Amino acid sequence: MDLSLFLPPLAACLIIVAIHSYLGLHVLAREVIFVDLSLAQMAALGSAVAVLAGTPGDSPLGFLYSLGFTTIAAALFALTRSSGKGRVPHEAIIGIVFVVASAAAILVADRTPRGGEAIKDILVGNLLWVTWPAILRLAAVYLVIGAFHWVLRRRFLTISFEPDKAQAEGWNLRLWDFWFYLSFGVVITFSVPIVGVLLVFSFLVVPAAIAFQFTDRLGILAVLAWIAGVVASASGLWVSFRFDLPTGPVVVCMFGLLLLVVSLVRRTAGARGPARL
Repeated sequence: MDLSLFLPPLAACLIIVAIHSYLGLHVLAREVIFVDLSLAQMAALGSAVAVLAGTPGDSPLGFLYSLGFTTIAAALFALTRSSGKGRVPHEAIIGIVFVVASAAAILVADRTPRGGEAIKDILVGNLLWVTWPAILRLAAVYLVIGAFHWVLRRRFLTISFEPDKAQAEGWNLRLWDFWFYLSFGVVITFSVPIVGVLLVFSFLVVPAAIAFQFTDRLGILAVLAWIAGVVASASGLWVSFRFDLPTGPVVVCMFGLLLLVVSLVRRTAGARGPARL
């Protein structure tokens, strides 16, 4: 195995896992499972529109296109938040945004050169071809977003895990939701071009789903989710390189396999509910 080819995608995965696995805890706690897919698809739509307008999708201006569309989605998700069970569930609105953004991306890509290839890139990314400068840029952006979430952790964690308490304290939940989804969208905007929509979903949801099977303590949840993400992404990359298979789909399948194995182990052990570690 050529380490010069293996190490860049591995480093990218480890950096992405570091923040995606944490955000995934919020996603599961809020029960907005498909919000990452919707934000990712909006970012992809922005990139497709940039290409249609004659701007390379991976350029600074192309990034602004993606971030602009993601910001629209963040504002929509914040505004449609309901304090109880509304007539239209929040998850339904998120799903509608995903479907419409997907259809729009296909229509836009159809009018651009490499339309079919563009759709494929949106789904699976270009993980194998990630460069060290792109990895360093990714690390710098995620460090800033991580610091943002650390400073405001009390607000974001309370709103995600104890929404009734946040509402009782009179917080403006829609405003804080907007800042949460906007920061989430920045993360997504940078990760989609590298790993694609499918792997973004895996990085966010699967590690958190694994962690929640063992505990509900926030600190341990974050550690377990990170470990699960590292194991799945590293083993998926190894299988991809060892057997010359498409990297993105293999890593996605490895996430699914790890979740299946962990679930079977928990069921076999007869454990019920999250364990207190």
